[in-house]
Amino acid sequence: MNQSDPTDHALAAIASILDHPETQREPEKSAVPEKSAVEEQSVAPVAPEAIEAEGYSKIGPGPMAAIRFRWTVRRDANDEYYVDETIGENSAPIVSGPLAPDEAIRLVDDRASAARERFEQIRTEMSGRAAAANLVRKDSGEM
Repeated sequence: MNQSDPTDHALAAIASILDHPETQREPEKSAVPEKSAVEEQSVAPVAPEAIEAEGYSKIGPGPMAAIRFRWTVRRDANDEYYVDETIGENSAPIVSGPLAPDEAIRLVDDRASAARERFEQIRTEMSGRAAAANLVRKDSGEM
């Protein structure tokens, strides 16, 4: 990785947010409203075929919209479905497909789930490092 790698910048931004847990931050509002637990439970048993594939979309986790993933299903003129994966608002999509409608929905769900798991893993690792750094500072008399 070189010094201008966008991943480094994104991770540094996340680290700086997690390194200062004592400050209160308002959560960033997503362009897509979050589902309540009741809505999530009511959607969970619905078969993928019952959900309209075209326009189906999910947004990945993250502290900043500029580094957040989005997966969106679209249908082309030949009734084939594709998943567009973007990072932030102005990136060119990475396209997967053609897919069957249920495959496209499953791909969006799988990618969003994997992104959430990875985000939680990174957040946990960074919180552990921040806690360890605080202990070292406390032991050395800094603060």
